[in-house]
Order: sequence, then structure tokens, then C-alpha cells
Amino acid sequence: MAAAATRLRLVFCGTPEFAVPTLQALIVAGHDVRLVVSQPDRPVGREQRALPTPVKITALDVGLPVMQPEKIRQNEEFRRRLEAAAPDLIVVVAYGRLIPPWMLALPRLGCVNLHASLLPKYRGAAPIQWAVAMGETVTGNTTMLLEEGLDTGPILMQRTHAIEPNQTAAELFTILATAGAPLVVETLEGLSSGMAHPRAQNAADATYAPMLTREDGRMDFAENTATGLYNRWRGFQPWPGAFASLNGKKLIVHRMVVAGEFGFGKTQRAQAGELQLENGRMFAACAEDTWLELVEVQLEGKKRMGTAEFLRGMAGVHGARLGNAASRRVGK
Repeated sequence: MAAAATRLRLVFCGTPEFAVPTLQALIVAGHDVRLVVSQPDRPVGREQRALPTPVKITALDVGLPVMQPEKIRQNEEFRRRLEAAAPDLIVVVAYGRLIPPWMLALPRLGCVNLHASLLPKYRGAAPIQWAVAMGETVTGNTTMLLEEGLDTGPILMQRTHAIEPNQTAAELFTILATAGAPLVVETLEGLSSGMAHPRAQNAADATYAPMLTREDGRMDFAENTATGLYNRWRGFQPWPGAFASLNGKKLIVHRMVVAGEFGFGKTQRAQAGELQLENGRMFAACAEDTWLELVEVQLEGKKRMGTAEFLRGMAGVHGARLGNAASRRVGK
């Protein structure tokens, strides 16, 4: 990557792996990253050991100063540190906190955010997951100037990326994170040269991508077609995945495919969630007379296994119904 034409004083705010390529690109471009701000270390795993965030690890590896304030809105120490850094720009990528008004007003060129959707579609915390879950075929990255609203600021630049039919959100995360990094560098060049021309978002076209909950992974066979459930499974990887209840126990579906022309589906109408077996394969009835093949599953208290192995140790599956609940959808 070529060095930036104008070396800018920056504060970088980011937390997860998605933000790392952008921080690295800004360093390579030669910008003066004076401070990196990340979420506090959080306990993870069974041992609940506090681990540093990916952005913190990256910053410390190259000797950049890091702050991890628990709160930022009324944090005088944090404010003094940012004012001392005197940034031309604050770059925000998946930081995980709303930026307060005093911080928005601090840098002379504003606060730039990288958002993984084609705004104004999929504003919110989980744009990649919901874009895949809703069956979109195209998404992308947007750079914008932050304002007090949630992802409502003026758009600076956008780049589109195709969503492949079998691609999961986890796979798309890596692609968009990598593609977003040079877009941010290019955006900063435009702002410093005066060539960037922010344009307002059309609020009438806005959709929302709320933070995922565990219940978003619950499969609703009456509400969704087989394709709809497959898209939700793709979108909710690696969490919350896809699950239903079978005879009172949780059944996680690790792999599934949309069934093609399925013989008995034409001759008899099955109830939503009803299971049918054929030659060691397991099919679930979905909305609009569509069928989903469950390829790899895991029953509560059991190991993950292919369907043929699962069926060898189970009785009473044929004709049983998988439990479901209402599925949350994104919208205006």
C-alpha cells in the first residue's frame, strides 16, 4: 500500500478482529496514530480469563499507546487524553460504543466510521449477519462521518461486494474487513485533500440490523421456507447458529441444505417442522411446502454427528415435529 499523501494525526477506536486490517492499513500508510482506544479486556472461556482485544494486541505489537475506558461519555481523564492527542481525525471501526458529542466535535476533520453494509440499509450492530440472513446477494462497506444518530451520518465512500449463495456471515466478515481497510485509507485522503463530498442518507430507505440474541437462532418452520431457514443459518454463523427442540431436547443443526424435488412432499401435506426419513437422511417440512435436509446435528447432551449416525441411535424420529418459535426479522 502506498504511503499517504498527507500524514494525519489519528485516534483509532476499535475492538474485534474486524477492525484490525484497518488499523494495520493506517499504520502502513504512514499516518500518525497517536492513541488506540478499545473495549476493556473481558473474561472468556470456562476459566473466565481476561483476554486482550484483537485491536489492543495489534496496537501493542507496534508500540502504540492504548486506552480501554469502561465509560467514555463523562470520562474526564479519557477526554483530556484525546484532547492532548489533538487528532485531525478519529477513525472508528467496530468499537462497540456510541461516540459522545464532545468526541464528535474534537477532531478538525470529524470522526470517520467504517460500517459493513451499504447504508442506509442495515444500520446497527449486526449488518453482516442480517444481510446474509435476509438472503441479500450484494452488500459492501460504507465510510461515513459520524453524528449522534445510529449510523445516520453522511456517506463518504462505498464499495459493493457480492454475497455468494452458500457463503456464511463468518466468511463474509473476513472479506469485508480486508476490503474495508483500503477504503478507509482512501476516504482519509479524500477528506484531507478536500475531494471527499459527503452525501446525506435517505432515511426512507433505512433498515436495521439489531444485535443478535440467542433466540434468533431458533428455527421457525411455519414462518420460514427452507431457503429462508438456510439463509438464517448462514447469517447466524458462528453464533447463535440454528436450533429447534426435538422431543423436549435442544437439537442444534450444524449443517443443512435446501432439499430439491422431494417425493413425499408432493403427495402429502406435512405439518411445519415435521420430520421425514428416507434412506438414512432426515428432512424437515417448512413453509410453502418446502423441505430442508438436516445434514449434521447435535442433540442436547450428545456429540455432533452426521444424520445417518444420529438416526442409528434414535427412535421415534420419523413423523416427530421439531419445536419452533417466532423468528425475528429486520425492517424499518
